[in-house]
Amino acid sequence: MALSVTQFRYGPDNLAYVVFGASEALAVDGGAVQRILAFCKEKGLALRFAANTHGHPDHTSGTAELAAEAGAEILSNPRLKKEGFVTVDGERVRVISTPGHTMDSLCFLAESFLLSGDTLFNATIGNCFSGDIAAFYRSVATLMALPPETLVLAGHDYVEESLAFAHHLEPGNPAIEAYEKKYDPRFVRSTIADELAVNPYFRFNQSSIMALLKKRGLPVETEFERFSSLMKVA
Repeated sequence: MALSVTQFRYGPDNLAYVVFGASEALAVDGGAVQRILAFCKEKGLALRFAANTHGHPDHTSGTAELAAEAGAEILSNPRLKKEGFVTVDGERVRVISTPGHTMDSLCFLAESFLLSGDTLFNATIGNCFSGDIAAFYRSVATLMALPPETLVLAGHDYVEESLAFAHHLEPGNPAIEAYEKKYDPRFVRSTIADELAVNPYFRFNQSSIMALLKKRGLPVETEFERFSSLMKVA
């Protein structure tokens, strides 16, 4: 059986996930503890693993409780990074190291969906709290290269604010309105193709973004310079 994913909203805008097959499940950023437990019970799933996209408290706050109540194994980020995958019901969930937002940031890729944590949001990216812009650039480039149909399932719902910023930078981009029409707070998602069409931090090679950076006197000669310059734009 192919793996599936369900999204759970908790807190003001956090998003948790359960990746599951016929009988086993993996929780990622499982802050919606009781609803995740109820979901697994309803579906007859054994919650085998609990993991996090990164170590910030708003993502890790439910992990210990969830694992204790379900009898699940907590998978640390160093272990996940080293092993490179998690097996759920015999199917591999790929672990992608994406340092930048934090140095321990990970994304989880299963089937055609990506749990992107705070590395990639729908229509924007996370803050570079690590201070390593070069690492963040490499992580973004890795995600940009995923198949265009890949579903982006982020760690927060910041869609409305992110689209407003995208429109501020590229007011003539018609893809922004189409993206906004597809937004559904009940299941927040986009695709890599959508991000390439709208997300400014995926569009640093576009002429409109380059013109904006040049107008502000920022370097644009290389891809990294364009990405780094864009990170300075407000």
